[in-house]
Amino acid sequence: MSDRRLAFIYSPEMEVLSYPPDCPFKTQRTGLTRQRLRSFGLLGCEGRREVAAREAALEELRAFHTDRYLEALDRASRGDLTVEGLHMGLGGEDTPVFKDLLAYGRWAAGGALRASDVLLGGEADVVFDLWGGFHHAFPEHAGGFCYVNDVVLACQRCVAAGRRVAYLDVDAHHGDGVQAAFYDRSEVLTLSMHESGKTLYPWGGAETEIGEGRGLGHNVNVPLPAGTYDDAFLRAFDRVVMPLLRAYGPDLLVVELGMDTLAGDPLTHLMLSNNAHVDLMTRLLGLSRPMLVAGGGGYHVENTVRGWALAWRTCCGEEEDHDLSLGLGGVMLGSTEWAGGLRDPVRPVTPEQRRAVDAELETSLETLVRLVFPHHGLGEAGQAGKAPGGAGPGGAAPKG
Repeated sequence: MSDRRLAFIYSPEMEVLSYPPDCPFKTQRTGLTRQRLRSFGLLGCEGRREVAAREAALEELRAFHTDRYLEALDRASRGDLTVEGLHMGLGGEDTPVFKDLLAYGRWAAGGALRASDVLLGGEADVVFDLWGGFHHAFPEHAGGFCYVNDVVLACQRCVAAGRRVAYLDVDAHHGDGVQAAFYDRSEVLTLSMHESGKTLYPWGGAETEIGEGRGLGHNVNVPLPAGTYDDAFLRAFDRVVMPLLRAYGPDLLVVELGMDTLAGDPLTHLMLSNNAHVDLMTRLLGLSRPMLVAGGGGYHVENTVRGWALAWRTCCGEEEDHDLSLGLGGVMLGSTEWAGGLRDPVRPVTPEQRRAVDAELETSLETLVRLVFPHHGLGEAGQAGKAPGGAGPGGAAPKG
């Protein structure tokens, strides 16, 4: 067991806020994850505490969103969807209008800001804010179940406190709203590993989108082919993401840990098991940086809850042989249902799947190494000499 200090953002007020019943986005996932963790004795004890969320003030939302957009959200929440609101993306299939729309956005943003303050104050090493992760929201546009961009607000809060931030998005959907927020800035390194825009909303996030101006080389997209499996995902992470994180030398990590990358998600086409998330979190924890973990996507509720609970357990430093099934036996209930533990069974990979994924992924990785690595003083093998700004191998660049 690790002495790492963990905090879990939670407030009962958020349990009563919900998207429409027929919407694939289920806000209940966080409460269910909390229940799972408490039942396993992984939450509510020393070093693993709950921290109350809060509702963000409208003034805090204005750090990213415009006044007229917030007014449109408020009016839509009261049942008044204007033509201007429609032009801002409200009222679509993935942006339904409902009474809790703005309230949930304010609580999600407040949770992210509270999580940021806990990290900045040195009160915890890792904070889970699973209510958040609304990475598709733009300053004046909603999309993909996202209305208020809590992760942008969290990154901004940390930058304003003088921290150098790396934002890693491993949701199946490209984090387009976050990309746009920091595309021409260098104080936030944005990395998104997502299903390719060839097959999934929001249809972008190509490896050639690498930032501009001061942000050139600081926006990184790793598009994953449909069918991507655990080893391919981790190979891409080790080839591109880890070298860039080490070269950039962030003071703090913000991670969008979407679980819609898991096989069986009804909205996506990736084939990961949650074992990949254990390896991912282990690598990130090895960087020894404060980390904010946001929720994001995940439309198979039970798979999402188990994935998040397993990620939390990994941060707790529980031994691999500490089987949380507690003797339940581990029974496969179907192609995507597993009872008797948090870890998924190992998923077989067909030769056809391997060939299709590996060829496309290798092309993307070679492009990223060629286009992005030189901006960080990295060679093709991901090894640094002296990076721009004075960072050495594995070292942090000066604060800027």
